[in-house]
Amino acid sequence: MEKRFISIWFSHLTTDWFLLLRPELQEASFVLAAPERGRMLIKASSTPAKALGISAGMVVADARAIFPALQVFEQEPESSTKLLFALAEYCIRYTPVVALDPPDGLILEVSGCTHLWAGERLYLEDITKRLKSSGYQVRAAIADTIGTAWAIARYGHAKAIIEPGTNADALSALPPEALRLDVGIVESMHKMGFYQIKSFMTMPRSVLRRRFGQLLPDRLAQAMGELHEPIQSIKPTEPYQERLPCLEPIRTATGIEIALKRLLEALCRRLLKEGKGLRKAVLKGYRMDGNLQKVEIGTNYPTRSVAHLLKLFGLKISSIRPGLGIELFLLEAPVVEVLSLEQETLWNLSQGSENTTVVMNLLDRIGVRTGISSIHRYLPAERHWPEHTIKLSGALKEKHILPWRTDLPRPLHLLTRPELIEVTAPIPDYPPMLFRYKGKVHKVSKAEGPERIEQEWWLQKGNHRDYYCIEDENGARYWLFRLGHYDKDPQWFIHGFFA
Repeated sequence: MEKRFISIWFSHLTTDWFLLLRPELQEASFVLAAPERGRMLIKASSTPAKALGISAGMVVADARAIFPALQVFEQEPESSTKLLFALAEYCIRYTPVVALDPPDGLILEVSGCTHLWAGERLYLEDITKRLKSSGYQVRAAIADTIGTAWAIARYGHAKAIIEPGTNADALSALPPEALRLDVGIVESMHKMGFYQIKSFMTMPRSVLRRRFGQLLPDRLAQAMGELHEPIQSIKPTEPYQERLPCLEPIRTATGIEIALKRLLEALCRRLLKEGKGLRKAVLKGYRMDGNLQKVEIGTNYPTRSVAHLLKLFGLKISSIRPGLGIELFLLEAPVVEVLSLEQETLWNLSQGSENTTVVMNLLDRIGVRTGISSIHRYLPAERHWPEHTIKLSGALKEKHILPWRTDLPRPLHLLTRPELIEVTAPIPDYPPMLFRYKGKVHKVSKAEGPERIEQEWWLQKGNHRDYYCIEDENGARYWLFRLGHYDKDPQWFIHGFFA
């Protein structure tokens, strides 16, 4: 079987990732920088920043001289490598052989895999479509050598799939840098008039070696398939999983508890070595008749406390039906987080001596009984539009940076999307006299406002809103707004309910 390779190039790897975290910077000129030799050097720049002539390798001070309003964010060490590894793990769904191609690419050996997608074209389209939908700018190519696939992904313009045996034709019009050469070699080749690979492709390799060194003929031979290029596949992180086969089938609750305790002790020892705690755990019991029994718990805080986890599982053990007996137990922790020593000591404090511990224990017990998805914690977000001013917090330990706004009235229940209502107003710019919501007419007895909230023009275009606090004749209070100016046939919406 002929080998086939895919080269994936993330042209804006770290800035795309940063925009996923900070979508409000979509149109902003910003850079990611890191200290190097006593200076802050730019490691990546956004598309608007590149349009201003600010690129990777520049000193931040020089870049700010070009554009004083440039936003600079510090890039964590090896963040691009960690990000590449995460993307490589994602691509294992397409092939078991995925290698990193630092600083911004991946190499996939896809021999024998493409037929599962009905051919190379659909295979390649599915990979690029999924990565692009995740927020990354991607180019990819497939060929029978790594060198050719790499060159086409970055410098090719005609087609992304190179048929076997046509490497020479695909490479001929590309520049020398498409062969993954050092900058010094490329500059020397340009001085000698070599601007395309076809201008030196047929030259004796010994001549190229004497003039430009061994790297050039080696890269050319690798791209042409004349020299083998090894690929080192990543090793996916071993899942947090423990197995316990039983010599005799387990049919009692006591036996299940003993097995669970052994599994938790083994799993928590590993978590302790790696400085992590679990947020979610799943216990699976495989019965002799082939039936699978499964219980799941979640926590509001990363933990590796065996005693606490046993209590949580204890609330659900009664739902396990062992039948003729369980012959294999499997404990998985699909969600884990970093857990510091300071956090771990909280579990060792006496009951009531630490409020955080009490709250966490209570929430965990509620979550086990009602489902962890029924518990939500919200924090204020740095947004202007009311429905975007809160964000869901994933952990009890997360602290809010911004204070909750209390200077203006805000409803206790805010609708996810404002709902259109019918309103009767004496004068267009006055509060409504009555409004109809879900078929019921509400007569307004009191009104306060308006409070104008402008559109977030840096994110989207649209009209402003004029909000009113309304109280009907029954004493119920609502948060209504008029969209746009009153002299342009405005629409009215209900957005929230006061207590």
